Amino acid sequence: MKLPYVFILPILIFLFGCADINDKSSNRPNIIFFFVDDMGWQETSVPFYSEKTSLNDRYFTPNMEKLAMKGMKFTQAYACAVCSPSRISLMTGMNAARHMVTNWTLRKDQSPDQPNDTIESPKWNVNGLSAKEGQSRAVYSETLPQKLKRVGYRTIHVGKAHFGARQTSGEDPKNLGFDVNIAGHAAGGPGSYLGKYNYSAIWRAPKQDIWDVPGLDKYHGTDTFLTEALTIEASKAIKDAVEREKPFYLYMSHYAIHAPWEKDDRFYQKYVDRGLDEFDATYASMIEGMDQSLGDIMEMVDELGVMENTIFVFMSDNGSPSQADQNLPLRGHKLTPYEGGVRVPMIVKWSGVTQENSTNNQYLIIEDIFPTFLEMAGIDFEKSDETDGVSFVPLLKGEGDYPKNRPIFWHYPNTYNQPPYSAIRQGKWKLIYHHTNRKLELFNLEEDISERNNFAFQNREKTHELSRALTDHLLSSGALMPWDKIKQETVPYPIEVIKL
Repeated sequence: MKLPYVFILPILIFLFGCADINDKSSNRPNIIFFFVDDMGWQETSVPFYSEKTSLNDRYFTPNMEKLAMKGMKFTQAYACAVCSPSRISLMTGMNAARHMVTNWTLRKDQSPDQPNDTIESPKWNVNGLSAKEGQSRAVYSETLPQKLKRVGYRTIHVGKAHFGARQTSGEDPKNLGFDVNIAGHAAGGPGSYLGKYNYSAIWRAPKQDIWDVPGLDKYHGTDTFLTEALTIEASKAIKDAVEREKPFYLYMSHYAIHAPWEKDDRFYQKYVDRGLDEFDATYASMIEGMDQSLGDIMEMVDELGVMENTIFVFMSDNGSPSQADQNLPLRGHKLTPYEGGVRVPMIVKWSGVTQENSTNNQYLIIEDIFPTFLEMAGIDFEKSDETDGVSFVPLLKGEGDYPKNRPIFWHYPNTYNQPPYSAIRQGKWKLIYHHTNRKLELFNLEEDISERNNFAFQNREKTHELSRALTDHLLSSGALMPWDKIKQETVPYPIEVIKL
């Protein structure tokens, strides 16, 4: 029986369309985003400052050194000051003020923000990133892996997800565009890094199973450290993607070096022998374990013969926690608006594109990952009112235009272990607006990387200019501001409190 032409034509169009996608996808590069949790700017033997510091001498990260020798080191890469906001920004291209996931998420409809006598947090998106429209207190957007998957990528999630609260669609990375999910769920930290405890907190906190790392049952009761288990599983997923002859996007999102801090026995003793105390030796062992993972994955990619067609991007989601030594010369730590909270290590290796052993001092921010990876994958992207990121591919290629003095922003209207604030950097200047006391701080980062000299009163013109730009961003993005309990009013925007 012959099918009428009207039925044959759509079939032919579909088949040729699929063939076109498959043909194009075979030429697309693999992308590995190696994302570390809570790693400070200087917690590596790769110096990101103009000179080596004591932390560079303390830590041993030979594989980061290899990556930097083969690629481009960014000395002024920024993230949000806390984990979930950074993760939603890279998935959507939105700044935290716009997506409104301004603190870490975990339990549905519940905020971890702490009571405060003078300030109340706004009704921010405590449920995180949603896979469907209409979820209350959540943001919905087509994600980076969804866009990559649509053009033929095998999308692989390994490790920490922390995209959406428990019992919401966003808690499962597979709902957000990943073909594979290994060990990712709602929690932002593991119950334990130790296989002998089944990566669970139950041994020390019987009712805290919400932190249990899922899907790694084969390693339960073993001596396999969580970082190593994730690396083994990631390597298998890479091999599978290569065997499928599909380009892959690996989101290698380590739980390390987030709390609980537990020693990685593969590396711990060497740091004790060097005179470090128990905490510092434990912390250092976790960093080296993370670095070993990077080396193992690089080795696997090389063995599979796809190194030249694989892009590596290394980054951290925020600065180091307050329990760790300060990342001097930076001020502050995780959660704070100062450089120690938001400036992070970043390295990019793109064979044939990035210059080997090069350094780039241009600043960029976490939401820029979204358009950059799309451009790397050959996907057309037009910036809209719903996105804030800017592709930094021109910086990698050393050609083309890049907005060198663009404003970048931070927004934390929350009351979790840190008073609320908003901040802007433009050029060498950075302005911080503290919501509780309406204080403004203005720093010249070129001359004062430690943010010790406040020029807000001395340079009124620049303070006003950046206050105006920060206010415009907060208004245009629909940012939520906290409530002043004393004055019974919403905290005013920075331009409303400045007096020339």
